[in-house]
Amino acid sequence: MKNTIEQLVIIGSGPAGYTAAIYAGRAQLQPIVFEGFAAGGLPGGQLMTTTEVENYPGFAEGIQGPQLMKEMRQQAIRWGAKLVTDDVVKVDFSHRPFSIATDDLEVKTQAVIICTGATARRLHIPGEDKFWNNGISACAICDGTNPLFKDVEIAVVGGGDSAAEEALYLTKYASKVHLLVRSDRLRASKIMQQRVLNHAKIQVHWQALPIEANGDDVLQSVKIQSQAAGTITELKVGGLFYAIGHTPNTQLFQDSLDLDDKGYIKTIGKSTATNIAGVWAAGDVQDHIYRQAITAAGTGCMAALEAERWLAEIH
Repeated sequence: MKNTIEQLVIIGSGPAGYTAAIYAGRAQLQPIVFEGFAAGGLPGGQLMTTTEVENYPGFAEGIQGPQLMKEMRQQAIRWGAKLVTDDVVKVDFSHRPFSIATDDLEVKTQAVIICTGATARRLHIPGEDKFWNNGISACAICDGTNPLFKDVEIAVVGGGDSAAEEALYLTKYASKVHLLVRSDRLRASKIMQQRVLNHAKIQVHWQALPIEANGDDVLQSVKIQSQAAGTITELKVGGLFYAIGHTPNTQLFQDSLDLDDKGYIKTIGKSTATNIAGVWAAGDVQDHIYRQAITAAGTGCMAALEAERWLAEIH
């Protein structure tokens, strides 16, 4: 790879990256995919931290997120994608061929599709660093089965679909789940709201925010501040899970691509094209509205088709 100029490099994995790889592979582009790392040291993006995926077409009974990513990954390999499970640390889009580099490898390429996704946000409260992976986590599917959380009370922070899903998932292991919602309502979809509010093991705390984590070697309690009353109470929990949104993984591209005020990559019109010819962006790295597996896969498809046509035109 060091001595040749590749046709296409895909940075990132997940539904967008793997779908782009499948389409590019079928188009005989032999894409190189820098998968990066997801939670637990595995490629695959955010779906590696998702439990039951019920709304991805083709799976009437649903499918586990990691299993869906495994299937997509294998399909990409089948069509000739070359996977590199490493993080890209530097890009140079100033001239073609573009340069993509990890700590150990540099690749020259005519075209790039960016699918780096987004990262779960943290609260950075006192005690968070001490108890990270010892009671505090941003991934219920990764850590929920830990014996640490078996038959103990657990708290989940957030009010959207991710928070609702994590709360419901954790009821399988915890004796009780406290859902801490910053506002006075849930932002989750109606069906997820119903499941949460009707679940006997979930207690919703409105206008509540954790401000401090405490314990000895592992998390034992969390101080909660009432946004309305301003009072502080202590909640005895053995686990605290964050589900409070994401930050787009665009640090690599701040000096070369146009980003919006939230840090997402701007794409042109109805395409996935960026402000640099030969560079496209797909999935959650450019989408802060829908943020679904199916839309990520759709934009991955779009980016691969656009790259294929563009490469045909310049040759």
